[in-house]
Parts: sequence; C-alpha cells; structure tokens
Amino acid sequence: MNKTKKNCYGICFLISIAINILLSIYLYAGGGRWGAKNLPEISFRPALTWSEKAAAEAEAVAAISCSGHGRAFLDGSISDQGQPVCECYDCYGGTDCSERSPGCAADADSGDPIFLEPFWMQNAAESSIVIPGWHRMSYRYEDNTMMSVELEKYIRKLHSIVGNAITEGRYMVFGIGSSQLLSAAVYALSSENSSSPSNVLATIPFYPMYKAQPMLFNSENFQFKGDTNSWQSYNSTNNIDVIEFVTSPNNPDGELKKSVIGRKTIYDHAYFWPHFTPITGPSDHDLMIFTLSKLTGHAGARFGYAQVSLFHLCLTLARYYTYDTIIYRWAIIKDKDVYEKVLNYIFLADLGISKDTQLRVLKLLKVAIEGDGKPLFEFAYNKMRERWEMLTFVFSRSTRFSIQKRHPLHCNFFNKTRQSSPAYAWVKCEREEDDDCSAVLEAGKIISRRGSQFSADDRYTRLSLIKSQDDFELLLQRLRELVSLENDSIGTM
Repeated sequence: MNKTKKNCYGICFLISIAINILLSIYLYAGGGRWGAKNLPEISFRPALTWSEKAAAEAEAVAAISCSGHGRAFLDGSISDQGQPVCECYDCYGGTDCSERSPGCAADADSGDPIFLEPFWMQNAAESSIVIPGWHRMSYRYEDNTMMSVELEKYIRKLHSIVGNAITEGRYMVFGIGSSQLLSAAVYALSSENSSSPSNVLATIPFYPMYKAQPMLFNSENFQFKGDTNSWQSYNSTNNIDVIEFVTSPNNPDGELKKSVIGRKTIYDHAYFWPHFTPITGPSDHDLMIFTLSKLTGHAGARFGYAQVSLFHLCLTLARYYTYDTIIYRWAIIKDKDVYEKVLNYIFLADLGISKDTQLRVLKLLKVAIEGDGKPLFEFAYNKMRERWEMLTFVFSRSTRFSIQKRHPLHCNFFNKTRQSSPAYAWVKCEREEDDDCSAVLEAGKIISRRGSQFSADDRYTRLSLIKSQDDFELLLQRLRELVSLENDSIGTM
C-alpha cells in the first residue's frame, strides 16, 4: 500500500514538471494558442550584453553629486585615482565643488541655458541613450540624404503642438550651430551679381553675429550695412537687394519684432518658445530658423534647423544642390531654391550633421512632446516666471537702473494671458554719468554683455537669466547689494 502511494506521488510530481515545462515553452517561445484569450502577452527580452558596461559607467558618473554645484561627465578629466573629476559651476571649487569663493563675481554674460538641467535629471530614463560603436558609420542615411526623416517628423509635430510655426508645404534643413545656418541663409538669399552685392541689415539692438559673419567672410555677394531704420532713411529699396535679419523675440531685449523693409527676410526664432514669450500664433515666413539650445537647453548638442518657403526655393534652384544643417538649429524654408542653396552650403562646410547628434535630438524631442509638451514648457516657464518676478522686485527699488518693459499677451499654448519672460534682462543705467553700464555693474561684481556688442549705446547692458540656479542666485545677491548701496547713499544725503 505504501509503495503504491509513493509511486502515485512520483507520477504526479513528474506530471507537474511536464506541465510547467510545456507552459514555459508556450509563454516564452510562443508555442500554441491554448489559453491565448486568458493569458497576458509576454515578449522575450534577452539580457543586456554589450550595453551593460556602458550603462553602468554612465550611471556611476551621473551619481557623482559634486555637492550640487557642478557635474561629472563621461568625457571629463580623470583624477590620479582613476575617478571622474567634478567640473564646478562658477564661484565653486574643490574636489567636490563644495567650496564657494566669497568675493566671486556673478557671471551673467553667457547665454548657457543650464536652467533646464533639473528637468532632464528628473527625466533621465526617458532622455538617455546608449550608442553602439558601429552606429551609422556612413555619411548618409538609407534614403541617401544626411537628415533623419524620423527627426524631421518629430520637429514638425513639435511645432504643430506648440503652434509657433507653419511647417506644412515647407522644406526643412538641419545645421550644426546658429552661426552656420545664419551664414548659410545669407549666402542662399544673396545677389549673384558681385557688382551689386546684397545689403545685409538688422534693427538695433541686434545679435552680434549678424554683423560679425558678413564682415569675416568679406563676400563679393553681400555686405553688412548696419541698422535697418538708419539705412532706410538714406536709401531706396527699389534698386538695391536687401537681406534683413528679424529676431523675434529679440536678443537682447525680448521684443517681438517684425520686418521693417519687407523684402528678403531671415526670421531668427531662437527664443520663440512658450517659456520665453506668449505664443500668439504660428510664424508664417519664407525662412525661419530655430535652435535646440533655447528649446531644451542642450546648447552643447549644436543642432538647429531652417524652414524655407517654396517661392524662394524656385528662384535659385539651378545654382547648387545638396543637404543642410543648423546648433542643433534648424531652418524652415518655403522656397525650394533657397533650400537647395542652404543645403549646398552645409554640405560644402561640414558634409552634414552628426548622426549621433541627430539620434540624441530625436530622443530629447520625444520627451519634449510628451503630454502635448506641457511638462517641459510648464517647468521652463515657471522657472523663468519666478526669476523675472524676483528680478523685477529688485529693480523696482532702484532709480539708478531700469529694465525693459514687458507686455501681457494671450498665449495660445497655455491658453491664458501672461507676461513675456525673456532669456535676458536689458538693463539701462539712468544716471547721466553712468555712460558705460557694463562697467558700473562690473564694479558691483556683475559681469554683463555691454550694449555696444549689440550695436546699441553702452548705457545699456545685457544680463543672462538662463544659467544655473547658483548663477542666478548670485546675480540676484549682487544686484541687491548694488541697489542697497544706492538706497544707502540717498539716506545719507
């Protein structure tokens, strides 16, 4: 009797093993349809192999806190002990960036958009990529172009969500820096008659690159001729070919600008995003330039794009052809001929944009459009709004310094009326003796960008508001000290 029971137990045990083996085969090898309606679909995922080490290295470096006042990077310096070295923010030092220099000046000169770094740290898993050593080693993609079709699709989707640009029926071009796409656009629009070169214009105050590039290239086909309004008062546009830069919102003062001349126009929309300005409607111009740096904060990615209308493209089609780029900047172009010229410029200059960069930008834009863009743009706008509220309060207590007026407009993206929150404060020194405002601020331990760099009066100077939180807090501290000295001097009169 006992022997029979043992045999039964043994048989049941073997049957149980067999059933588990069959069930495992079904689940993981896809065998049979038994129970398909009742069991969840399970896909087989192989264990990580070559990417495991790379991912571990990236996580280990990212985990180095640098006291919250710096960052360690995979491509950074290595210590004698073989460990990544912290790269400290301004005014911080030491091996872990914990030592603050007490007399340090606040550097508000650079336009480094580090204020968005916390957002990307919060979205580390969604925004990170691992690139294999054999990733896209060719110059071109499968369709024989140098631009990712998938990336272009996401850029168009982004503009549709934000509502800041018309992309339908437009050509798009990628570039490796704002400077490259700006020069490519001037080249594409310029006169082919060297005896009558195109006049390049911009309205004061304007981004210094508009003047610096034409002067550097010294081309026979285009020459920089200065301020749009001054030029117009002395010239007729009837017989002169004109190329006009329009920066909207403007750098340095954040104003929404329109063309003065109304002829060939390059719209630089680097800051035309909801965190800097209310989006009142989509931009619909023949040539528009955008940049990744002020959209997501990734200035180091060097990517941008241009969009061109069909009309301009047909004007110069026979001249050149190829592929184009801009920091990841990009251009949206309506005219096919202009598009072909811009592509040709980029091709001759760089043979296109890095495939690794395009992959990274694609990954970032997938995060940017999540939730119809609300998580990214709400984070960025709230950060800029808070900074402007604090800055405005400080300047409201001063009679020596003033900043630009901001105007409320209805923002279609946020569906509410709101103030603009520009990337920069355009500061004016009001005292007659303060004819060099940058020098006045420098004496108060604030580094700014003087007005003459924007072809404006040096009574003006620019303060960057888009750097790290450490940088902004130090700037605010130095400004409060300056205003406090001003008020103290009034009290002792």
